[in-house]
Amino acid sequence: MPRGYARLAWASLGFTLFVILWGAFVRATGSGAGCGSHWPLCNGEVVPRAPALATVIELTHRLTSGVALLLVAALAWLARRRFEAGHPARRAANWSLFFMVTEALIGAGLVLFEYVADDARVGRGAWVAGHLLNTFLLVAAQTLCAAWASGLEAPSLDGRSGIAAILAAAFVAVLVLAVSGAITALGDTLFPAATLAEAKAQTVSPSAHLFVRLRIWHPTLAVVVGILLAIAAAAAMSASPRPPVKRWAGAVVGLYALEMAVGLANVWWLAPVSLQLVHLLLADLIWIALLLLAASTLAREPAAVSLRSVVAAESRA
Repeated sequence: MPRGYARLAWASLGFTLFVILWGAFVRATGSGAGCGSHWPLCNGEVVPRAPALATVIELTHRLTSGVALLLVAALAWLARRRFEAGHPARRAANWSLFFMVTEALIGAGLVLFEYVADDARVGRGAWVAGHLLNTFLLVAAQTLCAAWASGLEAPSLDGRSGIAAILAAAFVAVLVLAVSGAITALGDTLFPAATLAEAKAQTVSPSAHLFVRLRIWHPTLAVVVGILLAIAAAAAMSASPRPPVKRWAGAVVGLYALEMAVGLANVWWLAPVSLQLVHLLLADLIWIALLLLAASTLAREPAAVSLRSVVAAESRA
C-alpha cells in the first residue's frame, strides 16, 4: 500500500479544513469584500499595494484555496499512477478534484454577485447553503480517499441494506443541520445582538430578517439530529462489532456531545468569532467521523476471507 500517498491524502484533508476555517473567518469578520467584486484578481490587481486588513484576510483565503486545489490535483494525478482503475481511492481522488473545482466556482460566484460583507439579500442564503453542501461533499471525498489509500477495504452492501439506510439518513440529517447552522451563522454576522435578551427578541420578531427568524430551527434540529446519530452509532456497532466501528461510533457521539456544549456557549456569549470557528471545526470533525464510521461498518472483511483460505488449504493438505 502506498503509504506516502496516504500521508499526502491526510495532509491534504487537514489543509482543506484549515482553508474552510479561514473562509469562515472571512465571513465572520466581514472581509469577503476585501478584494472588491474582482475575481480572480484582487481589487483589479494580482498583488494589491498597501492593502487594508480585510484585503489581506480575503487574499489569504484565495491563496490558500489555490494551494488546496493544487494538492487535490496532485492527489488525482498520483492516484492514476498508484492505483488500478476502479480502486475506490482513485475514484475518491477524482471526486475530490471535481468538488474542489466547484468549490472555487461557488466562491467566485459569491464575490462576483457581491454576496459578501454586509449584503443581506435572501439569495445570499441560497449561495451559502450551496457552498456548505459542496464543502461537505469535498471533505467526504478527501476523507474517503485518505481512508481507502490507507488500506480500508472497499464498501459492500451485501446483506447490509438496513444499516446502510440508517447511515444514509444520518448523513442527510447532518447536512440539513449544517445548512441551518450556516444560515444561522450568517444571520449572527449580519445582525449581531448586544445582549442575549436582544437576540431572543430578534428571533421572535415578525419584522426581523429571515436569517434571524430561522435561528430557532438550528438548536431544535440539533437535538433531533443528535438522537439520530446516537441511534446510527448503536446500529453500526450492532451490525459490525469490530474495533474500528466501535472507535468511530464513540467518536461520533463524543464529538457531537462536545458540539452541543459549544453550541450552547455560542448562544450564551452571542456567537464570538472564536467560538464560531470551534463550532465549525467540530461540525467538520463529526462529519469525518461519521464518514469513517460508515466506511468501516460497510467495509468488506478480508480477515474472514483469509481464514477460509487457510482452512481450505489445510483440508487439501
